Amino acid sequence: MERSYGQKGKDYVKWAANMALGLRAGVPWVMCKQTDAPGDIIDTCNDYYCDGYKPNSPNKPTIWTENWDGWYTSWGGRLPHRPVEDLAFAIARFFQRGGSLMNYYMYFGGTNFGRTSGGPFYITSYDYDAPIDEYGLLSEPKWGHLKDLHAAIRLCEPALVAADLPRYMKLGPKQEAHLYWANIQTNGLNNTLSESQSVCSAFLANIDEHKAATVTFRGKSYTLPPWSVSILPDCRNTAFNTAKVGAQTSVKLVEHALSPKISVPELVMTKNEVSSIPESWMSVNEPIGIWSVNNFTFQGMLEHLNVTKDESDYLWHMTRIYVSDEDITFWEENQVSPTLVIDSMRDVLRVFINGQLTGSVSGHWVKVVQPVQFQQGYSDLILLSQTVGLQNYGAFLEKDGAGFRGQIKLTGFKNGDIDLSKLSWTYQVGLKGEFQKIFTIEENEKAGWTKLKRDATPSTFTWYKAYFDAPDGKEPVAFDLGSMGKGQAWVNGHHIGRYWNLVAPKDGCSKSCDYRGAYNPNKCMTNCGKPTQSWYHIPRSWLQATNNLLVIFEENGGNPFEISVKLRVPRILCAQVSESHYPRLQKWFHPDVIHGKVSISDMKPEIHLQCEEGHIISSIEFASYGTPHGSCQNFSEGNCHSQNSLSMVSKACKGRNSCVIEVSNSGFGGDPCRGIVKTLAIEARCVSSSTIGVSQF
Repeated sequence: MERSYGQKGKDYVKWAANMALGLRAGVPWVMCKQTDAPGDIIDTCNDYYCDGYKPNSPNKPTIWTENWDGWYTSWGGRLPHRPVEDLAFAIARFFQRGGSLMNYYMYFGGTNFGRTSGGPFYITSYDYDAPIDEYGLLSEPKWGHLKDLHAAIRLCEPALVAADLPRYMKLGPKQEAHLYWANIQTNGLNNTLSESQSVCSAFLANIDEHKAATVTFRGKSYTLPPWSVSILPDCRNTAFNTAKVGAQTSVKLVEHALSPKISVPELVMTKNEVSSIPESWMSVNEPIGIWSVNNFTFQGMLEHLNVTKDESDYLWHMTRIYVSDEDITFWEENQVSPTLVIDSMRDVLRVFINGQLTGSVSGHWVKVVQPVQFQQGYSDLILLSQTVGLQNYGAFLEKDGAGFRGQIKLTGFKNGDIDLSKLSWTYQVGLKGEFQKIFTIEENEKAGWTKLKRDATPSTFTWYKAYFDAPDGKEPVAFDLGSMGKGQAWVNGHHIGRYWNLVAPKDGCSKSCDYRGAYNPNKCMTNCGKPTQSWYHIPRSWLQATNNLLVIFEENGGNPFEISVKLRVPRILCAQVSESHYPRLQKWFHPDVIHGKVSISDMKPEIHLQCEEGHIISSIEFASYGTPHGSCQNFSEGNCHSQNSLSMVSKACKGRNSCVIEVSNSGFGGDPCRGIVKTLAIEARCVSSSTIGVSQF
């Protein structure tokens, strides 16, 4: 951003660096993406790929402060995903080419509770496609594949820290190796003598986006998938390849929460039929316009944030418009209607005339052309401007502001346009319900609630409340607000965030995502044609066993009777590993391998399945050792199939929290088809161990 400020930007960077160093904190200081970071300040990289990044001095380490493993999601947008194969490729390339330290953005996704989401227009969820999602659940295979990647890099640590620089070797037109080799001194058995020991690790890369390549490295042949890196901790045996995912895939389902009063047999049968939100809802209307004595009048239009101080999303503007008989006649004779025109507006505008909603506009600094209808005489024109997250990045972000910019006028009147910026406006910050805190346990009874009938017409600017019991168990909890429009929600006084059921475009998503080639936020999209966000995280720490207060403020009109409490549960596990995969990384740490009693090359690849804590594998939905087709939840047997696949996997896994199955002929009673590389594909289902009375072991 420095260049946006010219010389003053450069001067500021130098001042900031000197200020930081002057504190004598005794720790290194960094400046992200600041290639001219002065002195001892370390310039670092933030990007999807940082393997080509070099700091501005050879005395500074190469640091990757933000490895973007996902991207932001906006209301009305698709959901971006970054394939783990590409993410692992980027990380391996970074360390292959001399990187020192890498940091994820984000490793643990989160939730922007309250009004903390930025953007503007970023959704409440801050899941970010992270290895751990906003509910605290592992996102597989991203978490497991990256865990294996870092275990492989750790195996290379002695060579990485001992060698000053890697040795570069060209292996093909788009294939290369970086070899880390050094002699290190180690203590002898009596701790007095030292001996020299050679350490060697290598990274073999194929940066071709389309074709696999077979290369020769130190006299041995290696096959490298496209857009991948193989890691050889001992410069001979491959421990990991970024494109070969051996980690399990977990499919997270959102299920209806269950009433605590249901017996265990019913629990399993009715889990998709029971909602823990009761039928008893109450409502109260939010007044439109000026609702308190804490208002003020000013001639002209004021900037939104200067008035609200960001204490609320909402700012009411009210003025009075006079319409003469001549204006009415003019409109009728010329078949025109008056129009509200605003040069530029952000984020949401609601237009009311005499308390009736006339129109709504949303966007980031967009032009408003809104037809309006007036009766003869005086009418109250009310404009409600709303923020949906503030600008949180970029040069001059403090000048972005909110509300209206430029000219604001009413057109179509007989005597010409009315310049609204010259009129007197009465301003009111926030909602009456916000001010009265009717979403809290202590204050909600003061609002004058009335019982809501099930057949009531959905209304705008309405508060709703109901009480619900917390679901049993420890699974993460979420609200399904898919039946609502736009607004905010609170549980026991805790603000769970904004909600908005904007639907993503129907196009722009693909059935499968090709990890090969450089990633960008538009590459691997899902959720086309669906609301961007329907489920909203409720931390269990906010809940009590019974009588939890849910308060909703609805702007557009929705049906609260269809709101439900749901559980976020990883129910389905899948894995697909072939004979060409490598032994699990844990095998490299086995004492027999470390002491040379067993060669890692003699070990077989394995599938490791594991349910969440407190859950067990209840069934094996699919298992095939041979040449299975498809992917998770869509597996099918191929021409080659071991008939005892299902029974062998079921025997090893059913009733357990986790299980390990070796991918080899011996594990399935022989070779089902000679001369063909076999693959084992499994789909399993997990359930809570408490629901079926089977203990975890």
